Amino acid sequence: MVVQEQFVVDARGKKTGVILSLKQYEKLMEDLHDLAVVAERRSEKPVSLEDMKRRLKKNGVL
Repeated sequence: MVVQEQFVVDARGKKTGVILSLKQYEKLMEDLHDLAVVAERRSEKPVSLEDMKRRLKKNGVL
């Protein structure tokens, strides 16, 4: 089943709101959170793949 958004319109037919499925809303909120994390960490120095692998192995993740 394909669920599409539904629009709320005013008396003139101008779109004023939207109704999304809960799944679509949760996906949008997750994306918004991810973007906020990226913005917060923008000034951090990048970590190489090798360094990250080393850290993960040290912490027992790999």
